[in-house]
Amino acid sequence: MPRSALLFLHLLGAVTWVGGMFFAYFCLRPAAAEVLEPPQRLKLWVGVFSRFLPVVAGLVLILLATGFSLMAQTGFKNAPIGWHVMQGLGITMAVVFAYLYGVLFPRLRRHSAAAEWPAAAQALNGIRQLVAFNLTLGVVTVAAAVAGR
Repeated sequence: MPRSALLFLHLLGAVTWVGGMFFAYFCLRPAAAEVLEPPQRLKLWVGVFSRFLPVVAGLVLILLATGFSLMAQTGFKNAPIGWHVMQGLGITMAVVFAYLYGVLFPRLRRHSAAAEWPAAAQALNGIRQLVAFNLTLGVVTVAAAVAGR
């Protein structure tokens, strides 16, 4: 695949994932807390995550594949240090996402379906913390990408 196409897919994936986390954390979360009672808020998050997380799963695969391809084209030895930092942070973000998607989200969905609101809220809080962590890593990753040019 041409380098420009790889770079486009990589940037589109990163913008969508990091932008989605920003929107969820700083816009949707406070608005939902303001206008919805906890059971409705938890159901909303199940609905939002049911749509967003599968998209992110695909994006993570695209980001990893395009990132490794771009590094391979340049040569791992020849790549700037910022690219190596970006790669390490991206892999870390992917692992965090895998835990969020594979463990915490099913827990949130299960407890919400059973109307076990305290347990559902605990799962959502874990997701919130990991989204904040990954959002921070995402911003640092963008900085590493810019600095590594």
